[in-house]
Amino acid sequence: MSKKDFYDVLGVNRDASDDDIKKAYRKLAMKYHPDRNPDSKEAEEKFKEAKEAYEILSDAQKRAAYDQYGHAGVDPQAGMGGGGGFGAGGFADAFSDIFGDIFGGGRGGGGGRSNVYRGADLRYNMEITLEEAARGVEKQIKIPSHEECDTCHGSGAKPGTEAKTCHTCNGHGQVRVSQGFFSIQQTCPTCHGSGKYIPDPCRTCHGTGRVQTTKTLAVKIPAGVDEGDRIRLSGEGEPGVNGGPPGDLFVVVHLKPHGVFEREGNDLHCEMPIGIGTAALGGEIEIPTLEGKARISIPAGTQTGQVFRLRGKGIKGVRTSITGDLMCHVVVETPVNLTSRQKELLKEFEEISQGDAEKHNPRAKSFMDKVKAFFS
Repeated sequence: MSKKDFYDVLGVNRDASDDDIKKAYRKLAMKYHPDRNPDSKEAEEKFKEAKEAYEILSDAQKRAAYDQYGHAGVDPQAGMGGGGGFGAGGFADAFSDIFGDIFGGGRGGGGGRSNVYRGADLRYNMEITLEEAARGVEKQIKIPSHEECDTCHGSGAKPGTEAKTCHTCNGHGQVRVSQGFFSIQQTCPTCHGSGKYIPDPCRTCHGTGRVQTTKTLAVKIPAGVDEGDRIRLSGEGEPGVNGGPPGDLFVVVHLKPHGVFEREGNDLHCEMPIGIGTAALGGEIEIPTLEGKARISIPAGTQTGQVFRLRGKGIKGVRTSITGDLMCHVVVETPVNLTSRQKELLKEFEEISQGDAEKHNPRAKSFMDKVKAFFS
């Protein structure tokens, strides 16, 4: 079977520039790379075709011979030798770019610059009271930190000595490893991308140039924060690697259980017990709020579970201009530890009520009617 035209394989014109050829090959290699197309014979063949075409057309001498004589003018064995096929600017350089795109790497700029990393983000769990969440508060926290070593002044080397250029990568921070047809650039295993090594490390910091300590930060908690809200302190996370920027610190807010209120969004809920007399006759009761006390009127005949809304007595959230409400759930409390006189009065009340139970206890009458209907 005759081979396809190399220009057709890459999808470029015969007068295409070296940069156009390289871009076309990178696009095809990304699309048909075996790691992206497992168990696809068609993708594997297209990947091999694109590789062979680029290997020829990226070399000036081979391209000239191909343009003049076609496939017959290109010795298949020559692709394994010199002529720039695997040298600077050749197939290996293009493929190392592709390899980085596929696997999240990248070639970097030499001297260990490709191994400059942002520091990791940190999380701090902070517990605050409901009152603090409603009004806002400023808290002091202590977190682990790293400071420059006073002994070596950050160099990592023992006083009187200094770091030396890495002999493995010659200070570049990366090495090129050949694997068959492929040449892969990766972090230097000796210096770990820094381009230098420390033959005699500092005894205080063990060659890291930093010592662990703690620092105190002031955290401003805005009014209205809720459970799980996060406050970001930029640059207060772990330090970067090889001069990279530090990460951030995220303070996660957790609300302590409250003895009176439960929060639901920006609304507050509370249970308020009232006596039988107040529930039956009505009256006025005093209830707590976050700002102090308030009074509400209880209508006669109030039952357990009725809810009274006090507008604007909840919490004003961080992301809204509207203040929530306070929902007061009434619980009619049965009296205990009765005196003899109280028992007599209640018995008398019960006897009088039995004479007209449907009028005085409509819910009980309705329930008993349903029970009778069920058993009949």
